[in-house]
Amino acid sequence: MKDTILAINGIECGYKGGFHICDLRLDVRRGDMVGIIGRNGSGKTTLMKAIAGDLAVMRGKIRLEGVDLSEMSLRDKARKIAVVSQFVEIADISVEDYVLMGRVPYRDRFQFADRSDDMAIARHYMKTTGIYHLRDSMMACLSGGEQQMASIASALSQEPTLLLLDEPTSHLDIAHQVRLMNLIRRLNTELNLSVVMIIHDLNMASEYFNRLVLMNDGRIIVEGTAESVLTPDNIETAYGVRIVTGRNPLTDKIAVFPYSESIGIT
Repeated sequence: MKDTILAINGIECGYKGGFHICDLRLDVRRGDMVGIIGRNGSGKTTLMKAIAGDLAVMRGKIRLEGVDLSEMSLRDKARKIAVVSQFVEIADISVEDYVLMGRVPYRDRFQFADRSDDMAIARHYMKTTGIYHLRDSMMACLSGGEQQMASIASALSQEPTLLLLDEPTSHLDIAHQVRLMNLIRRLNTELNLSVVMIIHDLNMASEYFNRLVLMNDGRIIVEGTAESVLTPDNIETAYGVRIVTGRNPLTDKIAVFPYSESIGIT
């Protein structure tokens, strides 16, 4: 498919003597917003580490824009793929300097000062993420939500083709979750940026992603629209619990509802 940006073809990878993902196949198209869901230990983070190049692929291939990731230099990977982790690594530097770290893949070999275009790009994404007023603050002094926005601003400063996010909303309150998800969706739309994100909140996943990938035991068990993935049977298979589904009254997106065992339904 000519608009495929990321092609994962039958990969196996994992940890020596431990968990592996096996025979995993997935295509991500340009402009896709793909949510990876599944219970803890299902293989979501292992898959993300394989795409990011943090775990070696034992079998199969991962190609980015047709190029085997294993053949790309670290510098080229950093210009194509940006990663936002669940936990932000806090350095004793200002927000502006932290965001400017996203421009490192574009620096010349003996360049020690930031160029004016690097500064302009970093400031643009600080404004985009709403943290420009914090540019002189120290990273350690920010709230968790502000730190996550700084991490996204730094990732966007890489000007990537593919943005990977590993549970960036998991430790945020609902206000910061909604703000972050609205930002990512807007960037996806305005920049035609391909996004792959691990997310636990199934209702957020339904609301914001055009494709969902449900994993269990190191494999993809189903992928597609929220409508086709978030069914009671699929959720029971992957998570081992029964749920009921309904509709968001404003957007008509599928919504997932757990229920208490006290009502006596099994």
